[in-house]
Amino acid sequence: MTQSQLPDELPTGLQNALERQDLTGAQRWLDERQPHLIADELARMDNVDAVVAFRLLSKDKAVTVFEELEPVDQQAILMGLRDTAFHDVVEGMDPDDRVRMLREAPAKIAQRVLAGLSPRERRVTAALLGYPEGSVGRYMTPETVPLNQHLTVEQALERVRARGAEAETVYTLPVVDSGRRLTGVVELKELVLSPQDRTVADLVVTEAPRAHATDPAEDAARLMRETNVLDLPVVDSEDRLVGLLTIDDAVEVIEAADTEDVARQSGSAPWAGHYMAASVWQLARYRVLWLLLLLLAATLTVSVTQFFEGTLEQATQLAMFIPLLIGTGGNTGAQAATSAVRALAVGEVRGTDLFAVIWRECRVGLVLGLLLATLGLVLGTFFVGADVALVVGITLVIICSWAATVGGMMPLLAKRLRIDPAVVSAPMVTTLVDATGLVIYFTVANLMLDI
Repeated sequence: MTQSQLPDELPTGLQNALERQDLTGAQRWLDERQPHLIADELARMDNVDAVVAFRLLSKDKAVTVFEELEPVDQQAILMGLRDTAFHDVVEGMDPDDRVRMLREAPAKIAQRVLAGLSPRERRVTAALLGYPEGSVGRYMTPETVPLNQHLTVEQALERVRARGAEAETVYTLPVVDSGRRLTGVVELKELVLSPQDRTVADLVVTEAPRAHATDPAEDAARLMRETNVLDLPVVDSEDRLVGLLTIDDAVEVIEAADTEDVARQSGSAPWAGHYMAASVWQLARYRVLWLLLLLLAATLTVSVTQFFEGTLEQATQLAMFIPLLIGTGGNTGAQAATSAVRALAVGEVRGTDLFAVIWRECRVGLVLGLLLATLGLVLGTFFVGADVALVVGITLVIICSWAATVGGMMPLLAKRLRIDPAVVSAPMVTTLVDATGLVIYFTVANLMLDI
C-alpha cells in the first residue's frame, strides 16, 4: 500500500513540518501526495497554516487541489492569497467549479474573483450565475466540443484534437445541427473505433437523456445515475446546447443532497465544510435549534401523562411499560419515515403514491405490532399479570400500525406541500408518535381495565 492510500497518516507530516517551520519538508510532503488527500489535510488545518501550505504547491497542482476543497475552505484560502496567486487560481478553475464557490462566497470575495478574471472567463462565469439557484445550469460546464452531424469520423476527431484541450471532458460529444440544437450524442470511443469515412450521423444516439438548464440539479444527477451516462447534455428552452453536466459534478450534487437529508433526518441543520475543522460552537449552533423545537414538542408527552394521571394512580403497573411503548412507537415511525424519504430521494415513490404508501405502511406496522405484541403478552403476564399484559399487547399493535402510517405519510405530504421531505425528520415523527402513543395506551387501559 502506498503513502497516498494511507489517509490516517496525513495529520502528522504536513502539520508537524509547518509547526517546525520546515518548509522543505512540507514541500516534499505535498509533492508526494495526491490532490484529494492534500485538500482533505488543508480542510483540517487552521486558515493560516492552510494558506502557507497552499502557497507551496505548484501552479497547476494548486488549481487541482483548490477545486477539491469545499467552498467554505476555498474562501479561506483565497482570503490569504496575494493578487498574482489569487488570479492564477481563479482563472485556472473550471467555470462550474468557480460558480460553485461563488454561490456561497461573501460579496467582497465574489467581487474580487470576478474582477480578477479575464473577459472571457468573466463572461462565462456570469452566464452560469444567471441560472436559478440549484439548477443544472449552475453545475454544468459550458466548455464542450460539439460536433456537426454531417462531419465524417476523421473530421470529428480532428475537431476533438483541436478543441479538446479547452473542454472539461471529451468522453461524451454532443451532436448539433446548424442552429446548435441538440440532436444526440456520440461517445469518443465510437469515433475512435469507427471507419474514418463514416459520418457522425451514422453513430449518433438520438434518444440520449438530456436536461434543461433550469431543471433541478439533483434530478439531473439522479437521471445520470439511472441511465449510467458519464455526461448529460444540457439544453435551453429551444433545445440548443448550452453545456454538459459531468459525472464528477453529478456525484457532488447527490452527495450534497444526501448530506443535507441525513442532517435534517437526524434533527440537525446541514453545514458546509470539514467536520474536523468546525468548532464546538459551530456544531452546537447547527444542532440547538432543532433540539429546542423538539423539546417544546416533547411537552405534549408531559401534558398527556398529566391528563391521564388518575389512570396511573389506579393502575400504577401501567407506568412500567410507558418507556417500552413510546420507544417502540418512535422507532417504528422513524424507520418508516427514513424509508419514505429515501424512496422519494431516489425516485422509487412520488407524491401521488401517498395512499399506496399509507396502505403499505399500515400493514407493515400491523405485522410488526402483532409480532411484538406476542412477546409483550408473554413478558407482561410474567411480570404484572394477564390483564395489564393484554393492554400492552393491544396497544403495541395499534401503536406500531399508527406509527408506521404516520412515518410513511408525513414525508409524502411534505412533498405535496413543496416542503423538503427530509424536514419531516425521524426525531419529529418520533416526538409526535410518543404523544399520540400515550393517548392510545391510556385509552386502551381505560376500556380494558374499566378504570
